[in-house]
Amino acid sequence: MIGPPALPRFLGAGDWGPARSVLFGAPLDVTGSYRPGSRFGPGAVRAASPVLEEWSPALEAGFAERPFCDLGDLDLPPADVDEAMEAIAALVRRVVAAGKRPLMLGGEHLVTWPAVRAVAERYPDLAVLQFDAHCDLRADYLGRPASHATVMRRVAEVVGPMCCYQFGVRSGTAEEWAYGRAHTTFLPYARALPLQWREALVGRPLYVTLDIDYADPAYAPGTGTPEPGGASAAEMLAVVDSLAGLSVVAADVVEVAPAYDAGGITAALAAKVVRELLLLP
Repeated sequence: MIGPPALPRFLGAGDWGPARSVLFGAPLDVTGSYRPGSRFGPGAVRAASPVLEEWSPALEAGFAERPFCDLGDLDLPPADVDEAMEAIAALVRRVVAAGKRPLMLGGEHLVTWPAVRAVAERYPDLAVLQFDAHCDLRADYLGRPASHATVMRRVAEVVGPMCCYQFGVRSGTAEEWAYGRAHTTFLPYARALPLQWREALVGRPLYVTLDIDYADPAYAPGTGTPEPGGASAAEMLAVVDSLAGLSVVAADVVEVAPAYDAGGITAALAAKVVRELLLLP
C-alpha cells in the first residue's frame, strides 16, 4: 500500500496525469549494519525541499515544464523483507508501465534491488550507475543474501556485472574490491562521470542510484555509515547535472538518516539532488 504524502509534499509536486516523473518513498530500515534511522529519510528530504527554488540554474528548467507527482511513502512491513521487496517492485512496475520515470527515496540501499528488477523488465539493456562510498558487493552479509551490504551484488545478477558502473567507492572488503575490479565497471574514488564512459552510455537506458554517503561526511553527516574522503556537495550536484543528455529512466536517493544530521544539511543536499534528478530532461 502507498501512504499519503508526508506534509509537506516535495517542493512543486503536482498530479499524476501530467507528471513526467513519480516520486515515492521506500522507508525500509531493516538490514543496516551501523546506525539505524534511514526509514525517516524520505520525510526529512521532503521537509527540507521548500528551501529550494522550483527552477534549476544548472539545468535551466523548472517544474512548470517538467512536472512530477509525489505519491508519499510505501507502507512496508518491517518484519518481512521479501514482502517489502515485492511492494517496491510492484509500484515501480506501475510507474514504468504508465510511461513515467520513478524516483525513489530510501530508506536503506537494499530498496534499489527490487526497483532495478522492475525497471529491467521494461528495459532489458538497462545499465545501473551507482554513486556510493561503499562497494555493496558482498555475496552475503552475516548469512543474509539480501542486505544493504549486498545490494549491488544482487543488482549485478539482474543486469549483468559489467552493466554496473560504480563511482566514488572508497570502502569495501578485499573480496569486494577484487570482485569489482574483475567483474563490474569499477571506478573507485571517481568524483565525476568520466567523459569516455558518458559517451559510451549515450542512448542507453540508465538507472541511477545515489547513496548520500557518496558525499563526504562534512557535507552529509546524516547517514548510517559515513565514510570520510568523499565528494563535496558541489561535486555531488555536478555529477547529477552531468547526466543531462543521457537516458535516465529511473533513479533513487538513499540512506539519509536525519537523526545524525546536524543542522539538516544532509537532507538539504539530498533535496537538491532530488530536484536535479526530477528536472533531468
